[in-house]
Amino acid sequence: MPAVTRPRVAGIVLGAGSSRRLGRPKQTLPYRDTTLLGWTLRQACASSLARVVLVVGGAADEVVAGLEPGRAEVVRNEAYGTGCASSLQAGLDAAEGCDAVMILLADMPDLGPSVIDAVLDDWDRHRPWGAVTSYRGSPGHPFVFAAAAFPTLRALHGDKAVWKLVEGRPDGTGPDHLRRVPLDVALPPDVDTWADYERALAGREG
Repeated sequence: MPAVTRPRVAGIVLGAGSSRRLGRPKQTLPYRDTTLLGWTLRQACASSLARVVLVVGGAADEVVAGLEPGRAEVVRNEAYGTGCASSLQAGLDAAEGCDAVMILLADMPDLGPSVIDAVLDDWDRHRPWGAVTSYRGSPGHPFVFAAAAFPTLRALHGDKAVWKLVEGRPDGTGPDHLRRVPLDVALPPDVDTWADYERALAGREG
């Protein structure tokens, strides 16, 4: 029998936000031996993703200057002020030719390669139109979308656009063509405020 070829899945790391709630670019906050974004990107690059695309926008020069991108391709989204959907579209442009994309957030440093690979493996086994990670029943990133979903993703606008697909039904289970990937781990926190950042640092020290 011929060998089964694994689909090429590109991880799109959304790192173009302006960090309005934090008051400074959170991508550049010191974290371990790098920055918050640098650590998150390192986790994605250590996973089994075929490609990694990092989308930057707000304070892009400062953000990129503090990065060691590794195998990631860095793309700039000049329209980042219109919402995260524009960053997703920039990532989709860079990931052209891939069989699917995994959407990752730049401010979730505890989302390690083991979780990324578990979601990737589940998507590969089932090959749904789209998938959302379920952390003990709580939905969260990463999301995975097959190439058939790209036109729908490109039609999204504004912030929290992908969540509109996930929360498409009143019971919160999303559309029927979205698979839930069950993981028996806690939902990794994201960093939106100084309190979130301080908790993230305390967790690293504890």
